[in-house]
Amino acid sequence: MNKRSRSLSCIGAFLLSVIAIGTQAADTSSLRIAVDVPYEPFEFKKPDGTLTGFEIDLGNAACKEIGAKCEWIIQAWDGIIPGLLARKYDAIMSSMSITEERARKVLFSDGYYNTPSAWFGKKSIASLDVSSGEGLKGKVIGVQRGTVQDNHVTQQFSAFAEIKRYTTADDLVLDLKGGRLDVVFVDFPVGESTVLNDADYSQIGEGVQIGEGIGMAFRKRDKELADKFNAALQKLKTNGVYDDIMKKYFSYSIKM
Repeated sequence: MNKRSRSLSCIGAFLLSVIAIGTQAADTSSLRIAVDVPYEPFEFKKPDGTLTGFEIDLGNAACKEIGAKCEWIIQAWDGIIPGLLARKYDAIMSSMSITEERARKVLFSDGYYNTPSAWFGKKSIASLDVSSGEGLKGKVIGVQRGTVQDNHVTQQFSAFAEIKRYTTADDLVLDLKGGRLDVVFVDFPVGESTVLNDADYSQIGEGVQIGEGIGMAFRKRDKELADKFNAALQKLKTNGVYDDIMKKYFSYSIKM
């Protein structure tokens, strides 16, 4: 074999290796999923420190369905999308509402649950009009920073009320019960589990439906991985596993 033909052979072998790499399925046997805790009842820690909650159980069931060993990575909400884009983990499963703004940065799965947002405060102000800016004029509102509830309150009521933003739902509820907030605006199940456990507090007004539901988030190029989770979540919705997990945490349906 002369030098030219050997070179062509080498080039051919190189191209074949490139093609092989290009067509090789991404390794999804081990995945890291980001979650912001606490956010009861979706993700929180047991007294022994282990993670639990609706999304933890559902995520583990989906990982089992696709044959992946999944590790949960705790990440504060403010940095959860930047962390995904920086490859600190492979997906986010942390009650992330599907919005147009976020969809410009990440690839969302199909929605896997939807709940209304709701206002909570002391029973003594249960008749407060939370549907208008005039009704909330002069009040101090608490929201979790960077959430759809934050966006909604900022757009609708920032001209009328003071808005305080918190990194965690726990801190927000702590300030409500400490008298530093008049009302909070959060996912209904979060308020139900963290505010309504005190008889002095109640939901105020009607629930508010925001957004297109909750989805897992992936890097835009990881469509194959998103498709796997879509198929797994769909199967869990139809084989009864989703319903069994949901009933552990809710007395009503959040399925979509």
